[in-house]
Amino acid sequence: MVTASLFDLGHRVPTTAVMGEPPESAGASLHQMVERVGDNELGLCIGQRVHVAGNRRRIGTVRYIGQVEGHAGEWVGVDWDDGDGKHDGRVNGVRYFRATNEQSASFVRLKNLSGGISLLEALYLRYRGESTKQEEDEMYVFSSSKRRVSIQLVGKSKIEEKLKHFEDLNSASMPYLGVGSVNPSQEIRNVVPNLKELDLTGNLLSSWQDINSLCEALPSLEILNLTNNVLEADIPELPSFSNIRILVLNNCGVTWKQVERLGLYLQAVEELHLMGNKMTLLLPSELDITNIEGFNSLRLLNLENNCICSWEEVLKIAKLRRLEQLHLNKNKLTHIFYPTSLSLPGLQDKCYVPFEKLECLLLGSNQIDDLASVDSLNSFPNLVDIRLSENPIADTTKGGVSRFVLVARLAKVKILNGSEISLRERKESEIRYVRLVMAMMQSADPQEIKLQHPRFAELKPLYEIDDEKPSAGVSVPQKMSAGLISITLMCVGASMGERQPLAKKLPPSTTVGRLKVLCESFFKLKGVKLRLFLQEKDSPLPTLLDDDTIPLMNVGAGNEATVLVDEEN
Repeated sequence: MVTASLFDLGHRVPTTAVMGEPPESAGASLHQMVERVGDNELGLCIGQRVHVAGNRRRIGTVRYIGQVEGHAGEWVGVDWDDGDGKHDGRVNGVRYFRATNEQSASFVRLKNLSGGISLLEALYLRYRGESTKQEEDEMYVFSSSKRRVSIQLVGKSKIEEKLKHFEDLNSASMPYLGVGSVNPSQEIRNVVPNLKELDLTGNLLSSWQDINSLCEALPSLEILNLTNNVLEADIPELPSFSNIRILVLNNCGVTWKQVERLGLYLQAVEELHLMGNKMTLLLPSELDITNIEGFNSLRLLNLENNCICSWEEVLKIAKLRRLEQLHLNKNKLTHIFYPTSLSLPGLQDKCYVPFEKLECLLLGSNQIDDLASVDSLNSFPNLVDIRLSENPIADTTKGGVSRFVLVARLAKVKILNGSEISLRERKESEIRYVRLVMAMMQSADPQEIKLQHPRFAELKPLYEIDDEKPSAGVSVPQKMSAGLISITLMCVGASMGERQPLAKKLPPSTTVGRLKVLCESFFKLKGVKLRLFLQEKDSPLPTLLDDDTIPLMNVGAGNEATVLVDEEN
């Protein structure tokens, strides 16, 4: 006997929307479509997308319809998108289907599932029916940086007067409304002839042919968001995609092979968002990627939250000559480099420059851990916006470097980790960086250090920073004094009173945390929680040393540096 825990009884009482009488302006076809929906019994098929009746966010794919041993009646085996099920399609040793994960599937009664509604029904419910506050909050468009931006244009409360006729609607947001089918093209065109932006996030669409029919019905459509619609593998001819400028296919289960197929029909696409599709390889097609017409207009490619681990895969799109933004956050990259003729065929052609127009490269939350990758970013011709946060190289607790080191090493960058680099920050960072390198030279081979810091030779004369001079009159053996840096410690805390500054010689490897302990001893400040600041020459404001694990040499503290000793508020 199969236990009840293996089944998902779902919501037995579906939520009923109060639709009312459609206005005459919606057209007779819309009126007839709304009237006949309730008369049809739910008929499901294998592979169909469904949601739980009464919960349009609980979405899955039908994998089995039929009898289940030990339970009477007909059951539907569903593989849930959120992975929250009871089993993997096997019950009591009987394999009914194979689910995505071990516990992503369950059996549900037919009456507890919905195959969704049509596009025009959803449009009517969204803009003419009663909507919840949650639905109101979900009215948004995507900015160029992929952020959801709430706008008044599609906000129901702001456009009710304007939308006396659906033909006035040019932007529609219909997330998680259970859209499972597309009405005939002429019906859609009669109702919303001027629609330019359409967000269908989290619906039940899976057929490319349906989406092509939708684009055919909406000749003015330029922005289409299909996030969280699991799409079929085979892509037919899609002639009606030619006017789409922005296509969002996040979490749609698409592969790069499908993307290249789409490129044959996306003749005007400027932004392509492909987040969360578990891509590992950008498989080369039989065609050169630059011969795919759609990609020649591409300005933004978003591959965030995939599984790309090799930079060589990314180099396959280096020939996209109009590409300005490449988003690779949350992948598995460990190393990057600017391509040469050895790493990328075709560079012998002097008319071809890899990543020629690329201005923004987002590499956050990868596994990059080497400074050579950072330095290689200087070779990209027009790169000014870079994200490296949440990589080991940018995490000082994992042996990475501070922000000022990144700023100094990246000569052309104007925005780092989403924060603009001011002229003042650049100057101060580069001065600190030069002093850091000079401090390193005192305890290591200067020539080796210079090789590891390519910009040092350029920056040192730029800021006219003199070489460190050894202290005179020191008679101790050189091996004992070599590498020590002279630091002036100055108390500035309100409760510390007047204390004379102290000059100390310390190893450059002394950490900020260790220096705090020494300051407690030097100034007899037991029980006082300290904060240290690095006061740099010609800098109006000191820099807070807020990471106890960082060595002094990594914050740019060289000879004659001043450290201000303050107390926590």
